[in-house]
Amino acid sequence: MAGLNVSLSFFFATFALCEGARRASKALLPVGAYEGFAREVMRMLVELGPWAGGFGPDLLLTLLFLLFLAHGATLDGALANPTVSLQEFLMAEASLPGTLLKLAAQGLGMQAACTLTHLCWAWELSDLHLLQSLMAQSCSSALRTSVPHGALVEAVCAFCFHLILLHLRHSPPAYRVPAVALLVTVTAYTAGPFTSAFFNPALATSVTFGCSGHTLLEYAQVYWLGPLTGMVLAVLLHQGRLPRLFQRNLFYSQKNKYRAPRGKPALASGDTQTPAKGSSGREPGRRSVDGPHSS
Repeated sequence: MAGLNVSLSFFFATFALCEGARRASKALLPVGAYEGFAREVMRMLVELGPWAGGFGPDLLLTLLFLLFLAHGATLDGALANPTVSLQEFLMAEASLPGTLLKLAAQGLGMQAACTLTHLCWAWELSDLHLLQSLMAQSCSSALRTSVPHGALVEAVCAFCFHLILLHLRHSPPAYRVPAVALLVTVTAYTAGPFTSAFFNPALATSVTFGCSGHTLLEYAQVYWLGPLTGMVLAVLLHQGRLPRLFQRNLFYSQKNKYRAPRGKPALASGDTQTPAKGSSGREPGRRSVDGPHSS
């Protein structure tokens, strides 16, 4: 119980520290520097929290759900996922310099999170942290299946995640945030036994790339290529194209929303009909009268 309390304290203290740093950065830094760099670093610090604490599966899933709820409510639109940043770039919603700045911030934030985690383990505040510190140099791989199967699992997870993000991106936060949090939790529960269901290249690189069991190329195929493929397929299915690369819809036909009315063609000036000579001035439906001597 003591170890659980220490781990939970570490988790919530990290979140509170990052939230305070985020607010200070927002107040002190220029808008561009904050939006493109600082908030991404802060969120990546929080992102590692559940994995750094060494929690059990049930508690980890619960904290993962609460973590994404808190992210959506407090972290001011930070992405903390390279594939989401690349999705915005492919959707023509972000520029190339802005995307590169976010990717650099996410990498820096993840490295800072790893440093903070190992520092906490070195303090040995609980038996669990002592065990984590001893196992840090010989960690086991999070990939517990074959490389092709692992890449497919990560691609499917990323595909579902990005498709929901695209579908709900204009929805109110009250609906979007719980839906995304629930999706991530269910995905982690379903695919966790195979690849730990990261579908986040930065997080996977920090947590498992240094572990033995697979080569760097195999890890890259599963945790980089898999999520990127799933993201691209989600954008293609949702949009029918990659807006950054193609203007024409590749999958869905574009029908004109407004149709021209279908009527009779206009008559030419020479085709106008004139009334008959003997019928001018007569009302329709009445017979003509020849004169007073008609029989």
